Amino acid sequence: MRRALRSAVAALLLAVGGASARAAPPVDPFQALDNPARIDADCRRLQRDLKADERALEQARADTLLPALDALQQRAEALVGPLDLLAAVHPAKPIRDAAERCSSAVQGFFAAFLQNRRVHARLLALEPADAIDAQARRDRLDAFEDAGIALAPAARQRAREINRELTRLGQDFERRVREERTRVAFRVDELAGVPESVWRTAPRDAQGRVLLGLDYPTLDPVLQKAERAGTRERLWRAANARGGAENLRVLARLADLRREYARLFGLDSYADFVLRRRMAGSAAAVGSFLDAVRQVAAPREADDLALLRADKARLLGSEPAQTVLQRWDVEYHLERVRRAQFAVDQDALRVHFPPEASLRFVFAIAQRLFGVRAEPLGPAPWHPDAQAFRIVEVADGRTLGTLYVDLYPRPDKYGHAAMWPVRAGAAGVQPVAALVANLDRHGLSLDELETLLHEAGHAFHALLSQTRYAQHGGTNVLLDFVEAPSQMLEDWVYDPAVQALFAQVCAECTPIPRDTLERAARARDFAKGWRTMRQLLFASYDLALYGPTGGATRETPLALWTRLESATPLGHVPGSRFPASFEHIAGGYAAGYYAYQWSLAQAEDLRSAFAADKLDPAVGRRYREAVLAPGGEQPPAELMRRFLGRPASNEAFFRWLRQP
Repeated sequence: MRRALRSAVAALLLAVGGASARAAPPVDPFQALDNPARIDADCRRLQRDLKADERALEQARADTLLPALDALQQRAEALVGPLDLLAAVHPAKPIRDAAERCSSAVQGFFAAFLQNRRVHARLLALEPADAIDAQARRDRLDAFEDAGIALAPAARQRAREINRELTRLGQDFERRVREERTRVAFRVDELAGVPESVWRTAPRDAQGRVLLGLDYPTLDPVLQKAERAGTRERLWRAANARGGAENLRVLARLADLRREYARLFGLDSYADFVLRRRMAGSAAAVGSFLDAVRQVAAPREADDLALLRADKARLLGSEPAQTVLQRWDVEYHLERVRRAQFAVDQDALRVHFPPEASLRFVFAIAQRLFGVRAEPLGPAPWHPDAQAFRIVEVADGRTLGTLYVDLYPRPDKYGHAAMWPVRAGAAGVQPVAALVANLDRHGLSLDELETLLHEAGHAFHALLSQTRYAQHGGTNVLLDFVEAPSQMLEDWVYDPAVQALFAQVCAECTPIPRDTLERAARARDFAKGWRTMRQLLFASYDLALYGPTGGATRETPLALWTRLESATPLGHVPGSRFPASFEHIAGGYAAGYYAYQWSLAQAEDLRSAFAADKLDPAVGRRYREAVLAPGGEQPPAELMRRFLGRPASNEAFFRWLRQP
């Protein structure tokens, strides 16, 4: 999962180039960012420098304008890029709060800068030197337009006000989820079936009960393995209450503001506003795609749920028709049926995949495919668990960039898995990326190994681009393409030839038996219909919230979610409030969650080129040069065409969706 950007302004910053550093910054981009007062002082200095840069840009010559605009963005990201990461992972709240303050202030600067009519006029008059400059100019003009450059003065001012409030509210929403401290108390007998490693070292309350949190290495095994339905229900309800009533109010306000923002531009909805800039082009195109997926997945979901209900009925000794399958039952019975059909227990696979060896395995894949290696630099500055690596070109020893890796859960840390593009690369500027996850220290399941490879796909997209401008570097691509390079690599986990690399990076590790891996590959697609339909529900909710039917005059976010989820086969659980922790659509994936399914279709098409050999270095090099290296310098459809030798197609995706 890629991190959700915090606001509309952050999305605009991506459109105009993210932000990196004017000249090559210190090797450690986090240098001296361990003191809130220092962060505040550095941020004030940055804002003064950006103002000076803005005045210079108003007088810039045409032949220097695009590089100067890029340098402005690079200067900002040299500080804000690391701070955005620290806001999500640093253990000290004063550091996180200072990082958020700075990010908000700098985004406020750019909201105003993108309404600078003098700079805009110079950009309009610019004659691009070539296709790359033409794309850069188009992207920047789009960003100025989306910030309100063409609006009347009062509307321009309102656009700036909305962007400032969106930034603040987005930070509030994420902070409330990240700093969630809920603990649910269980007697030991209530944890029957849950691996002891999950709860043995957990804190206890005064009555000796085990206190379990909501991090994924705890939540997932309880939902999958706890034999008592009441245990699963209590933890499920706690997880689906994160964010609380306050985040529901924040989400409603975010939806109202985004709708108002779109109407400043004469558009009916925020979905209309953002989709006009993406591959999809319109809400109608997204709707047609999701409907086509739904037609295939819905019958499969019905079959999946019938299997799970029958399993619960066997366990209870009841009739399937009279057996109610609850939402906290799904993962438990999925695991039971999967084990029965495929003899695969994800938790039992952890012995094969120690976390540090798993990371070396991912690096070994990158070395074979992309011709790069990772060299340890030591611990990252914010926590002993986090590490830094230099990414080096094998052929000539050149340093390409820096990757930070932070794998394990802890209080107040971002709770999912994500990649932060800390600094976008460009000519003369090395990229910096951070891979953040919340994995089990005792070993990874194949699902978690897949997650690790997914985020590594994002990281190498960020680290291996070679673009003229930072605005196009790495993952600075259209949102509905950005997941494709990471989703493509997920499939590598289940290939026996790829798994053979594990023995090379960890001689003492017990290799996963080939027949177990083959069964796991088949088990991976079990309940494909259920999982796909759940993703379609999330995407449909997002589009409804930010589409013409969303907004203050109609349903609240919770009422809308209740209505949509109630229409699904398992219905809605009263009292649950999933949208209060749906960080994606509070941030930069607003009106964009459909991108996960849209990108998955592209990922299936991309991986077709690796069908004969997933470690073919020639195909890997071609993929690196055609898809990763250009970043956002070319439209995604052109990148796909160059790599595949034909126009992109959804055929492979729908073929996969129909497969048993």
